[in-house]
Amino acid sequence: MPSLAHYMAQYDHEHGSAWNKLLHGVGIPLIFAGVILLIFMKWILGAGFFLGGWALLFLGHRIEGNHPAFFQGPIYLLVGPIWVAKEVWTFLTGTLRRPTSEDTPQGNATK
Repeated sequence: MPSLAHYMAQYDHEHGSAWNKLLHGVGIPLIFAGVILLIFMKWILGAGFFLGGWALLFLGHRIEGNHPAFFQGPIYLLVGPIWVAKEVWTFLTGTLRRPTSEDTPQGNATK
């Protein structure tokens, strides 16, 4: 079974566009909020958040020109929220990691 790192790398690869990332950053929390509202019987608001969140995700994939990752397997329904949390954390802490020459196989071989 692949590791979480494998799934995260695959998910990251399929969500490269800034627009898609932004739409996922809004859409996935909306979906979660919708589920919580549905549980607490706020039906109309919950359904609106839930469906609106999914609409944003599909719009992001339409812009990027690929299919949602969950079409590859239901595990991605869990990977997506983890990926969004990682992206938000990276943005808020300013720890954006850019590849350097040290991250290449040749760079690692010279150490």
